[in-house]
Amino acid sequence: MAHAKTSYVCLPCRASYKQPYLGDHARLCPRCAEPMIHVGSAFAPPRRRDAAAWRTLSVLLNAGVRFHKSCCGGPGYRPRTLSEVRERMAYARRTGEPFARALVRHELPQDLPRSSDRAAGRGMRAGMMTSMTAYRKADAA
Repeated sequence: MAHAKTSYVCLPCRASYKQPYLGDHARLCPRCAEPMIHVGSAFAPPRRRDAAAWRTLSVLLNAGVRFHKSCCGGPGYRPRTLSEVRERMAYARRTGEPFARALVRHELPQDLPRSSDRAAGRGMRAGMMTSMTAYRKADAA
């Protein structure tokens, strides 16, 4: 019986290879001979020319996020754009949550003040009240 295959990625080449998992030993990229990263069996690689997606993937892999299947399906939520990654990294910095855990959150809690509101000395409610007051003034005119 053949071994199940899992994905390995070479970030400099933007290449993904499915190979049998034979334990934790270093795999070398066939193109550049650099070490590849074991990403898991539930990985779907982006197109080679999609630089933003590979940059996002690089951030995820360097934070320790992998794409292993869970008992109930796929690997769970993973950010697909740089803006989603930035949003989750900012959340992790504000709350002190580890980057790897913040990156795999499907939704971020909305009850925390944004960094721009905190710098201005107001919380989330104050920002909403200001916009509601402006809305009411425009509606009355």
